Order: sequence, then C-alpha cells, then structure tokens
Amino acid sequence: MRKFLLTLFMAGSLLGAGVTSALADDASAPAAASADAASAPAASAPAADASAPAPAAAAGSDASAAAAAPASGASDAAPAAPTAPFSVDSSKINSGDTAWMLTSTALVLFMTIPGLALFYGGMVRKKNVLATLMQSFAITCVVTIVWIVIGYSIAFTPGGSFIGGFSRVFLAGMNYIKGDKATTLTVSHLAPTIPETVYMVYQMTFAIITPALITGAFADRMKFSSMLVFMTLWSIIVYSPIAHMVWEPTGWLAAAGILDFAGGTVVHINAGVAGLVCCLVLGKRVGYGREVMAPHNLVLTLVGAAMLWVGWFGFNAGSAVAADGRAGFAMMTTQVATAAAALGWMFAEWIFKGKPSVLGIASGAVAGLVAVTPASGFVGVIGALVIGVVAGVVCFWSASWLKSKMGYDDSLDAFGVHGIGGIIGALLTGVFAVKDIGGADGSVILQAKGVLTTLVYSGVVTFVLLKIIDVVMGLRVTEEEEREGLDVSLHGEHVE
Repeated sequence: MRKFLLTLFMAGSLLGAGVTSALADDASAPAAASADAASAPAASAPAADASAPAPAAAAGSDASAAAAAPASGASDAAPAAPTAPFSVDSSKINSGDTAWMLTSTALVLFMTIPGLALFYGGMVRKKNVLATLMQSFAITCVVTIVWIVIGYSIAFTPGGSFIGGFSRVFLAGMNYIKGDKATTLTVSHLAPTIPETVYMVYQMTFAIITPALITGAFADRMKFSSMLVFMTLWSIIVYSPIAHMVWEPTGWLAAAGILDFAGGTVVHINAGVAGLVCCLVLGKRVGYGREVMAPHNLVLTLVGAAMLWVGWFGFNAGSAVAADGRAGFAMMTTQVATAAAALGWMFAEWIFKGKPSVLGIASGAVAGLVAVTPASGFVGVIGALVIGVVAGVVCFWSASWLKSKMGYDDSLDAFGVHGIGGIIGALLTGVFAVKDIGGADGSVILQAKGVLTTLVYSGVVTFVLLKIIDVVMGLRVTEEEEREGLDVSLHGEHVE
C-alpha cells in the first residue's frame, strides 16, 4: 500500500506540474472573457427555451459543442450562446423547469440527510452510530457555507481549464431585482430557464453529498475536528476543480468530450478514491480482522438505502435541469439499473455465500445508482440493464474479495461501492452512449481519461491534505477513545 501511495503521489506531481503550467497560460484570457460576458447586456443572450445551451450535467458533450459553435462563424442572426451567468427578464424563466429543480434539490439534500446518514449509521457498531450521523449532518452545514463563499464560483463560472473564476465569491452579482414594471434576475449560462439561485443550491447538494460519502471509508476512527478541517479544504481544493473540469464548458475534461451526466466522475469516483486514501493513511480500526464488527442495525441501513434510491431521481433526472423528455429518460434508466444491480449483488452473494442478505441487496442497489449516474442521460434501457448487472456483481466482488485480498479497512465500502461503481459506470457510458438520446457518441478512451484524471488528482491532493492535517492537529482518535466509542469520547452522548 505504501508503494501504491508513492506511485499515486508521483503521478499526481506530474499532473500537478501540467495543471500549474496550463493555469498560467489560461489565467489572463479566460478572466477577460468572463468579465466581458458578465457585462454583456441581457438582450445579447438567447431566450430561455428548448434551444438553450445544454445544462452542466451534459457539459462534456452538448454544452461544450454549444460553447464552441459560435467560434466557427456565427451569423448576425444567430447570437452566440452565453458563456457566463447573465441577467434576464423574469418572463424568461420556465415555471415548470423551476418547479422540477426545486423538487430535485430537495430530493438530493434528502439523500444526505437523512438518507446517507441512516445508511452509514446502521452499518457501524452501536457505540459509533451518533458520531456517524453527526458527520453527515455537520458536513451538510459546513459545505453549505463553503459553497456560497467560494465553491460555487470556482466550479461553475468561466475561468481556466482547471478552475473557474471568482465572480461569484460570496455569491456576488447573483441577484433578484423586483421592479414596478419589470423584474430581473440572474441565471446560469448552464441553466438559463431557472433562477441562478435554484441552480446554485441544486449544485450545492452535490457538493454536500460527495464529502459525506468519504466518511464511510474511515468510520469509527477519525477525530471530529480533523474531519471538519479536512472536508472544508477538500471541498475547495478537490471537489470544485473536478466539477469545473467536467461540467463547466471551459473545463479541461468537458472540452475533451468526457460524458458525465450526473456525477459518476465528479461525485463517486472522486469520493471513492479519496475514501481509499483516507482509510490507508489512517490505518485499520482497532481489532479489525480479529473482532466482530457487524452492523448494529440493518433496519436503519435498509431505510437509508431506500431514501437514497428515491432521492437519486433528483440526482439523475434533475441533472437534465429541465422538466423534459431527457429527465424522464434519466429517471427510467436510473430505476432499471438500480433494480438490476440489487439483484446482481443479491444473486452473486447467494451463490458464493449461501444466503442473500439484507445488507447485500441494499448495497447492490446503491452500487447500481452509482454506476448509472454518469450514464443516465446518455444510454438506453439495454445499456442501463447491463450497467446495473455488472455494477452489482463487480461491486460485490470488490467489497468482499478485493478488500480482503488487498488488506485495507474501508469500513463501510465507500471505495468498493462508490469508487469501483463509479469507474464501471464511467467506462460503460463510453460503450453504451446513444447519440440520439444524449447528442454525443461514447468513447471508452475518453472516459478512461476522465477516470484516470480524477483518480490521480483526487488521490494525490487527498493524501497531501491528510498528511498536513495529521502533522498540525492529528487525524485519529486514541486507541482508548476508539475502544470506548466515538459517541461518548467525541460527543459525550450514547444510544441506549
């Protein structure tokens, strides 16, 4: 494992050198372009209708094409698509799209609290359940503040290839102005039919659940204070740049044509590899492999998994950023892949372990949700079926055989389900993408580029952050605190 981390660090150093060079090249021109776009009159922006630029979820295909199209000789009759947030008259806002996105935002937040909190909380031992729930709740609060201060701006405004600009720091320039005769408000160039405030909060819920997923890898052993510092820095330095690269049309991976409809790369691979690095750096739980560490309450876990399943429709179908046919298609593929993966894991476990377990079918469902996330707006029903079955079987293998063979203590299989499931989904999106559905052809090579970039960048930066925090304030609770349980030792509370 030390060799693995060393190799990852060296590879990331090379990538980091390239990123630094590219940022230096990009720093001036995009900033000027962003300023020009932000100061452009609203009349120059196209009406918010079906011909508007593709949303962030499809930034790797339609949005990048829309951004590039004007450069190839646009006529006077066809104004260039906006490349930065801009102001519109309130009559340009689509009430149906807005209603759906408000609903989707609530559904995605519901995935973290209470969905993920209960899913993870049921899998830990009783002495750590409150600490596990507390992590998801606290991360929701912390990332909310981080997102409005800087995260949204560097993720979803134009800038360089690897990071956005600072025009929306503290949400500067985002407004709603009610006038006597006309009301104006800002919209994102990635979602021109809904208020920018709605789009910002919708993307905030993605930024919240991603670091919350990581906590499953180091459950039972990280200091709460260190966790808060790590998640704050990780959200700014890792999540926002990856989101910019994949979903903002000026981003490096978006321009390359990477397909990630709802976050397979940005959310799941990103969180999965960070989780793997966390559990390697922190080391195994006290008694791991020698003591029974069975889930204390699978009822909570199954309820949490069900909440994740329901909330995921906001995650995937909401990523269409419109109440349209593509949203409906994404909802359909999400349901199909999830059911297929749950059955795939269940039957694989039944065959190899003799009994189908509640934990197994719940984990299989989550694996399917993860794997179909990047593909949901690009594939048809056959692709969704195959992605689901493959994810269920392979994630079962990774959470059982692979983890045991490699010897790492991924407490709640954050890497085994989200990392491996995300990789499967990203690569198979390249195999099964249907141009008539998503407007783009798939490429396994391009998808692999996105996977590798995320693995290296997230892995290396996570490793560096953890090491710095460990030197400054320590990462892990003491052995005595761990044996007593984090509920009592960190929070002074316990469950009867």
